[in-house]
Amino acid sequence: MDRQQSRADRLIHQFDTVLRTLAPHAASPQRVSPAKDVTGERLDDHERRHAAGLMRIHHTGGVCLQGLYQGQGITAQLPHARKQMEQSALEKIDHLAWCDERLEQLHSRTSYLNPLFYIAGFGIGAATGAVSDRVSLGFLAAAEEQAGKSLDLHQQSLPAGDACSRTILRQMAIDETHHAHIALEAGGLRFPAPIKWLMHLGAKMVTRGVYHF
Repeated sequence: MDRQQSRADRLIHQFDTVLRTLAPHAASPQRVSPAKDVTGERLDDHERRHAAGLMRIHHTGGVCLQGLYQGQGITAQLPHARKQMEQSALEKIDHLAWCDERLEQLHSRTSYLNPLFYIAGFGIGAATGAVSDRVSLGFLAAAEEQAGKSLDLHQQSLPAGDACSRTILRQMAIDETHHAHIALEAGGLRFPAPIKWLMHLGAKMVTRGVYHF
């Protein structure tokens, strides 16, 4: 039987997660990168910069979602909802590590804006969790759905020869779909289309800045 975590245990876990999310090269994946054995064609400078910009976007997306999970985990009212968020957040660490590794291979870096986006995600997660688990899980499902659509779009936008980045984004998209499904199955509210549209606009504003910075 698992030992009941104290408030101090949870705070220590939260601090460790923040470090693994924001510190460069600190994320330790549970799963090996799906691109480990993939070889791609040589990219020219323009293609490399474009691929790096897209991978930076999705690394920052993982940072936002990690903040969202952590904020919701603090205010979640039901143990099963908190446990589900913690498990999905662990898989987000894989995404951060894979994107970070790929960015290094592309001679690039993660976004300077990541701390701001983590704080924003954490605040939204805590706020929705304080309303109800149904709302927080529904927001999470909608956010994962938006991330999955972006991943699908950017797989097509990557340079034709960048099989490594494309393989990583493909697996991330599969995971996002799975996380969204689990959040809804756990009782999440299905958000209406207008709210999802507003979330999509917010995500577009984030991607424009992160692509370069």
